[in-house]
Amino acid sequence: MLNRRINCLEGPPTVHSFFPIFAKVLYNSYDIIVVGAGHAGCEAAAAAANMGSKVLLVTMNMQTIAQMSCNPAMGGIAKGQIVREIDALGGYSGIVSDVSAIQFRMLNRSKGPAMWSPRTQNDRMLFAAEWRKMLEQTPNVDFWQDMVRTLIMSVDGKRVEGVVTGMGLEFRAKAVVLTNGTFLNGIIHIGEKQLGGGRTGEAAAHGITEQLVKLGFESGRMKTGTPPRIDGRTLDYSKMEVQGGDAQMGKFSFLDGTSPFENSDKKQLPCHVTYTNEKVHEILRTGFEKSPMFAGRIQGLGPRYCPSIEDKITRFSERERHQLFVEPEGWDTVEIYVNGFSTSLPENVQNQALRMIPGFERAKMFRPGYAIEYDYFPPTQLSLTLETKLVENLFFAGQINGTTGYEEAACQGLMAGINAHLKINEKDSFILNRYEAYIGVLIDDLVTKGTDEPYRMFTSRAEYRLLLRQDNADVRLTPLSYKLGLANEDRFKKVEEKISNYNNIISYFKNNSGDPEYINPYFEKIGSSPLTQKWRYFNILSRPDVSIKEISNHAEEVKNLTAHLDEFTIEQAEILMKYEGYIEREKDNADKQKRLEDLKLKSDFNYDAIISLGTEAKEKLKKFKPNSIGQASRISGINPADISVLLVHMGR
Repeated sequence: MLNRRINCLEGPPTVHSFFPIFAKVLYNSYDIIVVGAGHAGCEAAAAAANMGSKVLLVTMNMQTIAQMSCNPAMGGIAKGQIVREIDALGGYSGIVSDVSAIQFRMLNRSKGPAMWSPRTQNDRMLFAAEWRKMLEQTPNVDFWQDMVRTLIMSVDGKRVEGVVTGMGLEFRAKAVVLTNGTFLNGIIHIGEKQLGGGRTGEAAAHGITEQLVKLGFESGRMKTGTPPRIDGRTLDYSKMEVQGGDAQMGKFSFLDGTSPFENSDKKQLPCHVTYTNEKVHEILRTGFEKSPMFAGRIQGLGPRYCPSIEDKITRFSERERHQLFVEPEGWDTVEIYVNGFSTSLPENVQNQALRMIPGFERAKMFRPGYAIEYDYFPPTQLSLTLETKLVENLFFAGQINGTTGYEEAACQGLMAGINAHLKINEKDSFILNRYEAYIGVLIDDLVTKGTDEPYRMFTSRAEYRLLLRQDNADVRLTPLSYKLGLANEDRFKKVEEKISNYNNIISYFKNNSGDPEYINPYFEKIGSSPLTQKWRYFNILSRPDVSIKEISNHAEEVKNLTAHLDEFTIEQAEILMKYEGYIEREKDNADKQKRLEDLKLKSDFNYDAIISLGTEAKEKLKKFKPNSIGQASRISGINPADISVLLVHMGR
């Protein structure tokens, strides 16, 4: 009777499973357990499951899967590139963002293509609902609502073997991915009030930090914050600047048909811009003595590039005003997110200050802003696969590694899920280099340099940003995803077709010439020097303000060449031709870097045996255990002379 009952039960436990006799028998079948269902956890679960692993996603609340805890937006400067890379690798973030988008903007269009960054404003509830639907439709993903209290360790304490939940249930697995977000010993601060929690209205998670510290991990504290939410019916938008989306509703995903907004006539919701003033600042200052940040009750460091409003008026006291973005939370809600007004001041001070902002004179709060302090683990304790160095088959992703932002968390989750699957199946790990993806830059920065403040991605962090553009993420990464089994053959063939199409354009432009008779009227119109003879289209395109689209309007053969091609393909051909010299230079530098990355260093390399190495270099190399000469060269404290010594020692 007992065996028959066990065989009938599959997946997460029923109420009968609370009996200890079942607990150790039923749950040995999972390949990977993902703890936490935020952006990192969702991508980790989806990636591992789509590669064939049986995954259990454990979350404290099934109603907050993929919750947008802060601003209702995806992408932005460098972050948009990451979302495109996630999509190219087979992740879900781009698809979900497109489906839930209420506005799309391509930022930095006035700058070069390396800086162009897509961003969507999203319907918060639709975003979470779509993520949950996609996960529920993904084979191999099971769910369980509970808090994870501790990890199950091997007898020698060197390998993770599962988790124990708050209910006392044991779930066994070959690998565990921790994506705990801000929940590890989280404390919410509002003025002098302190509340235990990982997010407003949700409990903090206890037990994991303490266990990991006992295992030898180093932990720290970080801080982040969020602004108050406002009733949009109480705002006067006539006193604010309108910030609309692009005329043509764009999308993140390279897949076709994932977004309902593919035409310029589709509706978008506007955002608005307003500003603080001296009256606002004066009121905010009255609450400083009760501020947890200034009173020293918050020990963790907050994000440098997303400071609270009280931090702004202190650090930039010379400024008379600060910009605020008034962002709608969705299609069917009046809730408004006040981007730029993150604060942990007392709620009455927040309310008074808000009403001094133009357009906010009658504003009503739905809830006040707050700061949250939480545990993280310095990411230098990880390998480039995001597996911990101390415990085998244990992976960290997201804010537990000291990052901030949905996009940074999601890409880590994707990579952790991929590598957890590869590890338990004894396959080679999947590591993206700095010249291959922004994701590679982010993970290399974390693992090699570490961080003592919330890490946020910027284009300036990437040495090869002209190679790592948002428009070519599919070309760079989909072939790799196809080899992993995440991208299907149809998607791979579309990328191959795109490459063939833009190469055909480039070849035609390099080998065919434009006739002055047809091109000169256009040159006269834009104030450019007329042609005196036929010129290669490639050279014509190199002129400022000249585009393939405009050339096609004045050259029938170019129009015929590009008529059947999509805008992405044409744009990519144009970028590759206009910036050919710069791109080739970056490729040369990337090739040099690749040669250093190809020189591998074993984890048990005996640095003490190299007499010429300095003491600091030996200490750093033994601590970080770089996997290549390239990675070693980026460790703080390792200088070019140390690298030369290593190269000589290796016979190079």
